[in-house]
Amino acid sequence: MKILLRVASSPAMIGLLIVCSLIASPGATGATSILPRSPLSGGVLMGRAIRSGAVKFAAQDITPISIVPRRLLGNVQASEGGAPVDDDPIVANPNNPSDLLTAGNDYNCRTLQGFYTSSNGGKTWLHSCMTAIQGLTGCGDPGVGYDLHNVAYIAGVDNCSSPDGIAFETSTDNGQTWSAPAVAVNPTFTGGFVDNDWVQVDDNASSPYANTVYISATQFNQSQQEDQISVSHSSDGGATWSTILVDTAQTFPTVDQFSNLAISKNGTVYVAWLRCTANSTTQECASTPATLELSSSTDGGNTWSTPVPIATVMLAPDIGLDNAPCGNFYGTLPNTCVRVSDIPAIAIDNSSGPFAGHLYAAMYNWTGSYMQVEVATSTDGGNTWSTPVPVAPSSDTHDQFFPWVSVSAKGTLAITWLDRRNDPSNISYETFAAGSTNGGTSFTTNIQMATAASNPFNDGFGGSFLGDFRSNVWDGSTLAAAWPDTRNGTNSQDEAGGYACSTC
Repeated sequence: MKILLRVASSPAMIGLLIVCSLIASPGATGATSILPRSPLSGGVLMGRAIRSGAVKFAAQDITPISIVPRRLLGNVQASEGGAPVDDDPIVANPNNPSDLLTAGNDYNCRTLQGFYTSSNGGKTWLHSCMTAIQGLTGCGDPGVGYDLHNVAYIAGVDNCSSPDGIAFETSTDNGQTWSAPAVAVNPTFTGGFVDNDWVQVDDNASSPYANTVYISATQFNQSQQEDQISVSHSSDGGATWSTILVDTAQTFPTVDQFSNLAISKNGTVYVAWLRCTANSTTQECASTPATLELSSSTDGGNTWSTPVPIATVMLAPDIGLDNAPCGNFYGTLPNTCVRVSDIPAIAIDNSSGPFAGHLYAAMYNWTGSYMQVEVATSTDGGNTWSTPVPVAPSSDTHDQFFPWVSVSAKGTLAITWLDRRNDPSNISYETFAAGSTNGGTSFTTNIQMATAASNPFNDGFGGSFLGDFRSNVWDGSTLAAAWPDTRNGTNSQDEAGGYACSTC
């Protein structure tokens, strides 16, 4: 099977042609994922498919331009259009709420890594592609961050083939210009591959490690039969990096993947990840119980604690259209062949409020009939965790997926996710949000952030790929979120939206 994406060189003239022998649509039979059954991140697998020619397109890096969309408090397309964009991190400058940075696996870019900055709170966006390290190509999985000196950081997998690591760039003018790319994370396995990076900057002025940049990732050996979570850190703006292995290496069928980071105001760094054991028959983690693990560092990332479990969740089955398997390692979004991940998104309350220090972890759990988003809470620095609490009302029995969580400066917990409650056929989704002002014990009435529904069959890949995650961030008193949106009817784009809450 091959998909042909033909992308024009001008963002204003971009056209997209998709030819796929197994394009999935409601009621279609025999559809399979366009990605191989593999524990690697979806962004890297799609990048490898592109580099190998299984997915073909001609991409030229987008010219840095600024578009004028709607205000962020509505919905705004942050990406440039044209080819699909997915995987959507978003961060805000801690010194300036007008500065926002989001990104995506951007198939308009030669490196497959696109980044979008706004200097006016999301009214306009400047687009750019990451530059490849000489001799390499780039392979998606974008990461973003700001430090307390107004420096923006971007990162991504620097090549699709082994051995390779994570590259990064910096900007001192909010994305107007970027530094030359350099390597931040190298493989720890000989001949290995570094996958699924997450960037987090210590932007706590009171922290002894303020402005330290952390990148968590999954280290795979050459055969992908061993893997290990690592966290790299730089305390000098990226001039030098140190990579530390967090836990012991796992050997297939056990897999560690999908790490995420949170940093407390005292400088303690937390890393969470998913651990699953593939079924001996299917060779997938789909339809298996998985553990969400947590480790912490109190010395700037030099040493890490023994991991503790956050929660045990059931991963969604690998069952797509007409109950046929799609070949998605971590599970499939029902009624499609879209691969779904279960990243334990974590956040910490760094306020001075009554729940200061609380840690939160967002996840989904397969109930046996639908994916349900939940949040677990720790009041003792991650040593023990509450039973996860659903965030949607009990009447919402449609799939809820790709959750993310963050905490405002006043201590308001917010979670956003994709939800199919408005589609009786359980196919199209919108982004929803909910908050908690009682430390994660319960959640407020759900708010629909997306102003239009997205049909996953319009993802640009025939209902097969929406990335591995989407995220949110508190930008002052505004909750800003980014998600893969298909309202254009052609492909997914990085859509941003905001919700203002003066009391949050």
